[in-house]
Amino acid sequence: MSGKPRLTYLNGRGRMEPVRWLLAAAGVEFEEVFLETREQFEKLIKDGSLMFHQVPLVEIDGMKMVQTRAILSYIAGKYNLYGRDLKERALIDMYVEGITDLMQMILMFPFSPPEAKEKNIDSIKERATNRYFPVFEKVLKQHGQDFLVGNKFSWADVQLIEAILAVEEKIPAVLSGFPQLQAFKIKMSNMPTIKKFLQPGSPRKPPPDERYVETVFNIFKK
Repeated sequence: MSGKPRLTYLNGRGRMEPVRWLLAAAGVEFEEVFLETREQFEKLIKDGSLMFHQVPLVEIDGMKMVQTRAILSYIAGKYNLYGRDLKERALIDMYVEGITDLMQMILMFPFSPPEAKEKNIDSIKERATNRYFPVFEKVLKQHGQDFLVGNKFSWADVQLIEAILAVEEKIPAVLSGFPQLQAFKIKMSNMPTIKKFLQPGSPRKPPPDERYVETVFNIFKK
């Protein structure tokens, strides 16, 4: 074993992508195992590796961790990306939960039927521009700092830049009315660890395609 965290998931974004983002932002190298068949998934269950019979699975510090939120919380705490005290942690939690709600729409988009995709794009745009992005625009404007919480790089910043780029893939002009978020995007994208993760050949996964959707159904749908 190399000592690097080991990530087991499909070769695509899904619920593992925020984990990849957070590890990469922290400057942590990791290994990946990609599930391709139902048999591989069932073997993990049989071996007792999946507590609730679900992936993502992250092997780190001698643990086999499941449940995305638990994995992310552990990584954020381990690499000093979870605030200085309980109040900062609570703020980070609130921001992360909000961003996760928005990202859930992105996560499910590839699985929507063709006739619903245009409507779903409109829903993503409406939620992003009217509910979620205004919150972070206001926060950044009010405190005038580079980062969301405590003027220190945190898990919340990582989640937000991931969400901004994911929404922009579908709605390129989504930040047109958010100058603070435009500046935030530039700053975050130029942080050395994030800049490296955004380069071709990094562990960052491309937007889901039909092959990814088919693999998901083949592995998880009986």
